[in-house]
Amino acid sequence: MYKYLVLFLFVFCTTLVHTQSLIETPYEPEQDSLKKSEFLKQLGNGFFPTRYFNFDLRYLIKFNQYEGIRTGIGIETNDAFSEKYRINSYVVYGFRDHRFKYSIGGGFRLSEKTNTWLNLSYTDDLQETGSTKFLTDKRFFQFFEPRLLNIDLFHKHITKAVNLEHELSLKLLTSTEFALSKIDPTYAYGFNIEGNTFENFDLATTRIAFQWSPFDEVEGLEKDMKDGYPKFTFQYTKSFKDVMSGDFNFSKIDFRTIHKFGDENNMFSEITLVSGIAYGNTPLTHLYHAYPNNITKETILQRFSVAGLNSFETMFFNEFFSDKFTTIQLKHFLKPFNISQRYKPQMVLITRYAIGDIENPERHQNISFESLKKGYTESGFEINKLLFGFGLSFTYRYGAYHLPEFSDNIAFKFTFNVSL
Repeated sequence: MYKYLVLFLFVFCTTLVHTQSLIETPYEPEQDSLKKSEFLKQLGNGFFPTRYFNFDLRYLIKFNQYEGIRTGIGIETNDAFSEKYRINSYVVYGFRDHRFKYSIGGGFRLSEKTNTWLNLSYTDDLQETGSTKFLTDKRFFQFFEPRLLNIDLFHKHITKAVNLEHELSLKLLTSTEFALSKIDPTYAYGFNIEGNTFENFDLATTRIAFQWSPFDEVEGLEKDMKDGYPKFTFQYTKSFKDVMSGDFNFSKIDFRTIHKFGDENNMFSEITLVSGIAYGNTPLTHLYHAYPNNITKETILQRFSVAGLNSFETMFFNEFFSDKFTTIQLKHFLKPFNISQRYKPQMVLITRYAIGDIENPERHQNISFESLKKGYTESGFEINKLLFGFGLSFTYRYGAYHLPEFSDNIAFKFTFNVSL
């Protein structure tokens, strides 16, 4: 606790000094404006920049049902430190599980032309069971990640990884990783394979991912990319048994596409399709959920929380797991209400659908769940940016998984949208 107080004071004081320098440094107005603009851009990406390294703000403060308050700091070197080498690390502490988690990593550039990097990392942390991460995903930062508040199903992992990033072109990115992981669920779980029950296990995995953005446009002399749609992401994962002590053979294929059409400053629509299949001896930790965001409480008000960006708001946590699934989300953003120059709330119409199935559910012991083979549907709306970035969300669950109690099908929540 004392160490974190000292660290917080250090970050806070550094922030004050750096911000004050932005205000008081006697630059010409244009130079000063560019400097402040770059600072705000870095801040919007979740970094507080200093001369040779940037503080990673993603780790400052979080909350979930297992760790309680999770706080820490991350550091990443920048181009002023080196354009050929980089170091990135973080350390966090959970006040409910009383445990430090951390990651130490770094990389070096093999080719400037193709932006090819070889990276090494050692991570001792938690991951949400049933979640999937794409290697090629760009860094994503939110001031507030609402879905994290209610997650309680995590597994510990100690992972050593070697990763190769490579740009086949400005519109086609690739990433390949080989990793060794020790997995230890934080909940009572047993994975039964031919009479042998694994409560924790080792994995040796290879992942290869591609992100294709054929409609992105190159802008400016620095070749910044302007997002174009649709975008496509593909990832293949292979786990090897008896390779570096790996316990299971399984494979996973994951796919995602996002399409937007219309004017983002006026009225537009967004469609997101995510699909995955796992085959072989796949433990629950590496199966799929559909990103549920509803807590198991009796009344609507007790379930009142904050809606996620792409989660199923009426689906209860740990209600469904699948080894094959597809979700489709459709959002239609209406033209913002032009109440004043600064106050422009916006309504969004939303429909979500998920379908999936699972083979051999009896292998997963000490945990109960359903499959999605009947198809899950919810629809609703959001009214965003009503006050200080907060809005309201209403969603209704219907179709094959409609619940007998009417109120159990309703999710009424806050929304939160802030950007720099």
